[in-house]
Amino acid sequence: MQMFFSGQWQDKSDTIDVVNPFNGEVIDTVPRGTAADVDAALATLAEGARIMKKMSAWDRCQILRKAAAIMERREEELGRLISTEEGKILAEGNLEASRAREVIEVSAEEARRITGEMVPLDAAPGAAGKLGFTLRVPCGIVAAITPFNFPCNLVCHKIGPAIAGGNAVLIKPASDTPLSALKLTEIMLEAGLPPEAIACITGPGSELGQAICEDSRVRKISFTGSFPVGENICRMAGMKKVTMELGSNSPVIIMDDADIETAVKAITSNGYANAGQTCISAQRILTSSKIHGDFLDALQPSVEALSAGDQLQAETNVGPLVREADAERVEKWIQQAVESGARLVTGGERNGSVCEPAILADVAPEMRISCEELFGPAVALTVFDDINQAISLANQTEFGLSAGIFTQDIDRAMRFAQEVDSGNLHINWGSQWRADLMPYGGLKHSGTGKEGPKYAIREMTEEKMVVMHLK
Repeated sequence: MQMFFSGQWQDKSDTIDVVNPFNGEVIDTVPRGTAADVDAALATLAEGARIMKKMSAWDRCQILRKAAAIMERREEELGRLISTEEGKILAEGNLEASRAREVIEVSAEEARRITGEMVPLDAAPGAAGKLGFTLRVPCGIVAAITPFNFPCNLVCHKIGPAIAGGNAVLIKPASDTPLSALKLTEIMLEAGLPPEAIACITGPGSELGQAICEDSRVRKISFTGSFPVGENICRMAGMKKVTMELGSNSPVIIMDDADIETAVKAITSNGYANAGQTCISAQRILTSSKIHGDFLDALQPSVEALSAGDQLQAETNVGPLVREADAERVEKWIQQAVESGARLVTGGERNGSVCEPAILADVAPEMRISCEELFGPAVALTVFDDINQAISLANQTEFGLSAGIFTQDIDRAMRFAQEVDSGNLHINWGSQWRADLMPYGGLKHSGTGKEGPKYAIREMTEEKMVVMHLK
């Protein structure tokens, strides 16, 4: 596929192979973009930002609605593309395509709801006869730097609100999974978005990211990825507006009064979906000493029933990791935990980029598999004695994106909600759940700012204060 900038599809002699993570087959090639391409793209996007600023909210809404309709017609195609380039099973690829369409639909609705507010200036001393109100205006150019693990939906979470807010948008997709972003660019153009208002440049993040983040023509950066990269982007961004959706190692607390059947169902889903390559994947399973044995006895057969392999086969439950190097890392972390005293209950074997779903018990909080983000198909079980220790363990991390608790006690549930340091908190479900319209973001090293179209639009617009001095 070609990349798109300066109002046209463009190719280059230097290319990057996009491969199926399961077998290494080349799916397609994309151009290897450069800093010069970013510069050329931004020159055109500056004009695109002026066009978008003048476009009515109604027209922006209609473009997004048309894009959502095209996505619905092509949903099966998009779902298969997502699965093929990223490695998630077909059911998950189809679900992502459906969610991505919904994000664009909600963005279309929110385009018509961008409002300011009246400010009661006469409530201030000496302000009689003053009328105040605010206006929300576009930022200008929004840079969307997106990860591999949700190559369609997380792109939509950035470009949908950016367009709804009247901005031009520059997409820099992950090099491993750029095809979905290029397809979305194609769909936006087909829906009527001015070609000057969008660009999608493929290539290495080190070169393109620096060119994007340091350019003063970019006013807003929305990034999803790891904390180290996000921190570096913030350093380069200077005075730009930024939204950072970063990593996590989500805790799920299983209290002694938990519904074990429901908890097992949630952990089996939350810990291994997309081969664990989800930023809110259930990773640290904190279990009450009173029910730890019963929970583990129920969890083990549920996890062992998962079939790992080719993501395009209907019988597969867990696909490959996006790169074999990532599978090797997961295998290494599991081995390190076992060497440090953890017990491998099941799984952990690696075949190429596929890791068998694993359960580790007797995990100490200081083990790497507990204190860092694994991003792989394994869960780490740690035992606690009471709610105080459970909350302390949950907070024993630099991250704070999502957390869950299973309990029938309302007091425990409210203590969890009030005291656990996390941007998303789930009661009687695991950490991995997100409605695409809700405010979504983390605390501590998990980031800053919120996604969800309504909330992202606030981040992608500026506020003006208008004061009318009446006679």
